[in-house]
Parts: sequence; structure tokens; C-alpha cells
Amino acid sequence: MQIRRSEDRGHANHGWLDSYHSFSFNKYYDPAWMGFSVLRVINEDIIAPAQGFGMHSHADMEIITYVLQGNLAHKDSLGNVEVIHQGHVQRMTAGTGITHSEFNASDSEPVHLLQIWILPNQQGLKPSYEDGFFTDTQKMNQWCLLVSQKAEPDSSQQGSLKVHQDMALLATKLDAEKQLDYALKFGRNAYLQVASGSIEIDGELLNAGDAALFDVAKLIQIKAISQSEVLLFDLPKA
Repeated sequence: MQIRRSEDRGHANHGWLDSYHSFSFNKYYDPAWMGFSVLRVINEDIIAPAQGFGMHSHADMEIITYVLQGNLAHKDSLGNVEVIHQGHVQRMTAGTGITHSEFNASDSEPVHLLQIWILPNQQGLKPSYEDGFFTDTQKMNQWCLLVSQKAEPDSSQQGSLKVHQDMALLATKLDAEKQLDYALKFGRNAYLQVASGSIEIDGELLNAGDAALFDVAKLIQIKAISQSEVLLFDLPKA
């Protein structure tokens, strides 16, 4: 297990945007942190009220947005106009090219989100968009499948979103003192991000913003020290 501490991430505060970069991004460059397996970007962003990213383009990337708090207004060149909030997950396949904007839909409250980029398994895909809502009940003290290559249905009302890569993104919300395990299989990697709260793995304390990386088969045993929200990426071997 390798730990990526929150305070070691790249940081950029633009006034309207306060952003922490787990991997090299924009003006933050660290050759030791260029990504992990097919996970290329995981940015923790806080966007000020009525502010956001104007229309801009991406290509050949799978882009996932996980909203932790607040309301995010989305618009893209495919004609999608949505407002997503806490519990929503958004997936865009940029493929041959997509233009989009993301703005805080509130005039008074910030929006807090994780922006995630996954390298696709092929170039030149047809651009596409989808979003889904996953309840706290689906995540409470259990793993909830949010994104997967096969978009397999979840055990409750919302199926996972489809991503063009051999990976899966899961999330859980843990009550204090609860334990949840994840069996990482041979030939797989895992990246675990603490979104909120505090957890313990193998005697190591991880707080909000910290991450743990695994590159061998292992039973990952997570114990919540306080009420916590955790994301886990199951990734192909790097």
C-alpha cells in the first residue's frame, strides 16, 4: 500500500476555483505522479457561487464527475443541459471531440466535486454523455457500483454508467466504527480516495483528501474512524 497524502497534492486557488490535483495537471507537474494505471486525473474542485468553467473542448478521454455537495449546471455540444447535485455521477466520452461547460448553479453556495479522467481503451470513439443518481441508501455501509465497462445493473434502482475501459468505480458511505472489505483480484490495481471523514487501513489513518494505492492482490480492509465517504477504483494492471 502506498499513501498519497492530501497535503502533498498539487494545489491551485484561482479565487473562483480552489482545486487539488492528485496527479500532474495544468501547471502542476510532478513526474512521479502522472497517473495510476488508466486513472489519469482526479481533481478535487470547489467552485464559488455562480462561477465555473466556460465552454471548452476535450478529446479521447473518459470524464467522470462525482458531486459531493452543491449543484452543478452542465451544458455540452451534444445538446445536453442538466443540473446535477450530491449523489449524481456524470460520465462523458470525449472521443473525437466534445465541448462543454460546468457552472455552479447556485448564487449563494459553493459546489464541491471530484473530476476524474480515465484513459479510454480506444481512440476516436463517438462522443456521448450520461448521468445517474445514486442514493445514500445504496452506498450505506456497502459498495455501490457507479461506473463499469459493462454498465452492469446495480442491485437497486440505478444501474452503473458505462465507461470505455476495463475499470470500475465504486463508492460507499460508512458509519463510524463500521468495517467494509474489498477483495482486489490478481492482476488488478486499486486506487482508494477518501472523500470525507477518516478511515483506517492496515493501521494507517487516512483523512479526507488522502488516497491509498494498491498494486497486488489483497483483501483491503477499511475501518471507518468517523462517518466517511470513500471511492474505490478497480483498475487494470499498470
